[in-house]
Amino acid sequence: MALFSRALFSLQGRLLAGLAMTWLVIVSMLLMLSWSFGKGLVDEVNLAHLRYESSLIADDLTAQLNRRFSTLQRLERHLRNADAGQAAGALEDGHLLLEWFDGLMVTDAQGSIVADWPVVPERVGLDVAETEYFRLVSRSPWPYVSEPFVGRASGDSLVLMLVPRWTDEGRFAGVVGGMLNLSQGGLFRRLEEIRLGENGHVTVWTASGRQLFQPRRLRQSGVPPGQSDSLALALDGWQGEAFSLLPDGEPALVAYRQIWPANWVVKVSLPQSQVHAPLADYLRKLWWAWLALALLLLVTMRWLVTRLLRPLRRLERQIAQVGAGERHYLELFTNMHELRQVASSFNRLEHERLAALEHLRDRQAFLDAVLGSTPLGMFVADLQGRLNYLNPALLELLGLDALRSTNDWWGRIHPLDQEGTRDLWSHSLNTGSDFIRQLRYQHPGGDTLWLEVHASQVRGNDQPLGFVGMVKDITERRQQEALQRWEAEHDPLTGLLNRRGFERRLEEALAEYAKTGTPSVLILFDLDHFKPINDKGGHALGDEMLRRVAQVVAWEVRRSDHVARQGGDEFAVLLPSCTLQQAREIAESLRRAVSEVTVSHEGETYHISLSMGVTAMQEGDQAIETVLARADEACYLAKASGRNAVCLAEPESSRCDQ
Repeated sequence: MALFSRALFSLQGRLLAGLAMTWLVIVSMLLMLSWSFGKGLVDEVNLAHLRYESSLIADDLTAQLNRRFSTLQRLERHLRNADAGQAAGALEDGHLLLEWFDGLMVTDAQGSIVADWPVVPERVGLDVAETEYFRLVSRSPWPYVSEPFVGRASGDSLVLMLVPRWTDEGRFAGVVGGMLNLSQGGLFRRLEEIRLGENGHVTVWTASGRQLFQPRRLRQSGVPPGQSDSLALALDGWQGEAFSLLPDGEPALVAYRQIWPANWVVKVSLPQSQVHAPLADYLRKLWWAWLALALLLLVTMRWLVTRLLRPLRRLERQIAQVGAGERHYLELFTNMHELRQVASSFNRLEHERLAALEHLRDRQAFLDAVLGSTPLGMFVADLQGRLNYLNPALLELLGLDALRSTNDWWGRIHPLDQEGTRDLWSHSLNTGSDFIRQLRYQHPGGDTLWLEVHASQVRGNDQPLGFVGMVKDITERRQQEALQRWEAEHDPLTGLLNRRGFERRLEEALAEYAKTGTPSVLILFDLDHFKPINDKGGHALGDEMLRRVAQVVAWEVRRSDHVARQGGDEFAVLLPSCTLQQAREIAESLRRAVSEVTVSHEGETYHISLSMGVTAMQEGDQAIETVLARADEACYLAKASGRNAVCLAEPESSRCDQ
């Protein structure tokens, strides 16, 4: 009833909210369109600006490099046919060249430096014939700019501008080079002063991908130079504008221009956040203007809607009184036909609701009585797997006083069964399939119970409602099944494995050997002189001897080994993860221990000994019959050699120890 009242009289709020939402959607779409078109226009304008800026920078650097090359070429003509002394004097006289370069050098045709200025100790006489720049200049008549390198004296990043020297006859006579300090020289000084907004910057690269110049503010921030697809194209000779990413991942507009004399690339970058900032600021102001207008419209609409919905207020108050129990039906006197219809429909629905509620209470009481009286443990769970109800029989079975939380149930499931139970329960919740599982439950009294749980999904109107489950105590049945499984594989006289149980474990060991190569050894042995014990003392005395032998053998072997009575006085021992040499020692200890076992009858003491055949699993063993036959043959060989012996069936031969 309260829900009906809130739904009916939230009309005013929905009208206002709908208007506000419609207004916000329209404004948002307009702003998005403005942002989309404006962003494209701003990007085009800024790409044109970057094209202009990058061309100016590239032209300026090209002009500076050409002037320096011209200076070096004039110096080369002045040094033509000059010896080492004359070259050194010419460099010293031309100290004004240091306005263009941070150092000068001259080499001979063999690549040995013959003069430099300023003079650096040990530079004269230095052999540069194997450097990449000397080899390139000596084979080409064109000027060349080297890759950047670190100066020995200054430790700064340098490049060499080189022109070849020629004799009057046109033969190669060496190189004239001028050094440019990339860190402190004047070549890139103007680039530091270029400001492209707050975060725009200029970088210069060599065609090999090494960075020559980066603004000081970027070097101080520790931002790595980074690479991009557009830069890779520029290093191959392309120039133009593109969209790219800065080293920190921010989108940017970039422009590339080539500096052909030095084979360098100028890159001008402008972050898109900086480009779009003015547009975003304008749209932000426009948004607030639209929002203010929307608030004004909402206030006006609220006043109009309040006037239109005033008759509904009376209906709202009466519905609230029905919800509070102060009245049973609506009595509305109004000329509005629509409101009278609403009141009539509401009264009819209220009458049906009260009747359905009374019927539901009766059915719930009946269901509680049925579930409470049944001796079978039952529970009810919702679609999320939470237990909502446990009947008294189940609470008694689980040892719980009342349903406090599902942890009382889940927490007492045996740790080895918890993961599988939870996985199957989750699968049933997700798919709606039946949950059927046997599990161990740790009773608060200390016992461990075996429970069988069967839960099925309940559906109503073709919709899942929850799960209903039954729980049975199958502890006695499980114990009986375990006893039957034990008796099926064990000898009742000695408690050892019987032939069936032993052969199953032998098959597992053979499969493990074939899969991983894990060695296992089989020992078969018979009791020597056992027949006289049966003949003179009877089967009771023979059975006593068999039990004592079984106890001694089980005591002597490892816990991981398997001991079996094959039948009569025949025994077998399986030694997993054991070598033949280790098995021989174990067999010897068994032989010595069993030789000390005695039984007495009518004053006479009886002794026995063992004839033992030992074999390890070998390559080519496909079935356990092969291994058993090899061990049995070794056992017969031990008997034939005089009994009380251990005979090893090795791959090439068999040998016996007594």
